Amino acid sequence: MNIGEAAKASGVSAKMIRHYEAIGLTGEAKRSDSGYRVYSVREVQMLQFIHRGRELGFSLEQIRALLALWRDKHRASQDVCALANQHIAELDRKIAEMQAMRRTLESLATACHGDERPDCPILDDLATAGGS
Repeated sequence: MNIGEAAKASGVSAKMIRHYEAIGLTGEAKRSDSGYRVYSVREVQMLQFIHRGRELGFSLEQIRALLALWRDKHRASQDVCALANQHIAELDRKIAEMQAMRRTLESLATACHGDERPDCPILDDLATAGGS
């Protein structure tokens, strides 16, 4: 199938398919006699794999490692689990950071009178580099 069909079937845009090829995440696509990229069912499955990995927030380097494990039929599932657990820890850290940001913003918004006065605790906090 051509790149447009592969994009539709995989959920990955044609632009991103080209990008993944350029950075070596996917192999170089086969070409038709006229020079157009041609994709097999297996290559579309790989693009779906990448798409799902991105939906789950894996980095491109993590996806590269997961693809290598996916291709290795002698892999240990503990290696895959270790990558997933590492990603879970990263997500937990990011969630905690975002919750802290939310609490701070909520506190600042509550302290703001939201009226015609010029004083604003939100702007004051931003101006003092996080209240320091």
